[in-house]
Amino acid sequence: MMDTEAIYQEPSVSEIKHLLENKFKGKVTVSKTDVRRVHAEILNKEDVFDVCNYIHDNLTFEHCSIVMGADMIDHLEVIYLLTNYYSGTVIEIFTKLPLEDLHVHSVALIWEGANWHERETYELFGIIFDEHPKLKRLLTPDTYTFFPFRKSYKLRGQE
Repeated sequence: MMDTEAIYQEPSVSEIKHLLENKFKGKVTVSKTDVRRVHAEILNKEDVFDVCNYIHDNLTFEHCSIVMGADMIDHLEVIYLLTNYYSGTVIEIFTKLPLEDLHVHSVALIWEGANWHERETYELFGIIFDEHPKLKRLLTPDTYTFFPFRKSYKLRGQE
C-alpha cells in the first residue's frame, strides 16, 4: 500500500493513478493512462487547488506547462498540463465550470508560471481565477465586454 502523504520524486503512471484515486476518493477520476501520461478529471471545481497542491508537493510536478480553457457549449473547462521533469510524465487534468459560475481557484500560488496562462484564459474565455495575484487582461482593452474564444462570440460579418 502506498502512503498518500509521502513525497514521490519520480512516481510511475500507475503510482500516480493509485495515489490520486486514493487520496481524493470521489473527487478525482483517472480516465486513462498512457506512457508517461495521466488523464484525469477533478469532479468538483472547489477541489482544484488542493489536488494541484498535492500534485506539486507530493508527486513532484514542478512545472505547470499549460492552463487553458475549452468551450463545450453547455459548460467551460479549465485544463492543466503538469510536468514532472524527473520522469518526463505529464498529468493532463481538467475540471468543468458551469456557465453561470465561471470561478475556479488560481494555481498561480503553486506554480508562478501559471500566472500568465490564467490571465490569458481569463481574457479569452472569461474564466475567473479566484485569488490570482493580478487577474487582468493582457492584450485586449479593459473595456472589452466579450471573450473571443467562446463559441458564443460572433466574428464580424456573422449573424
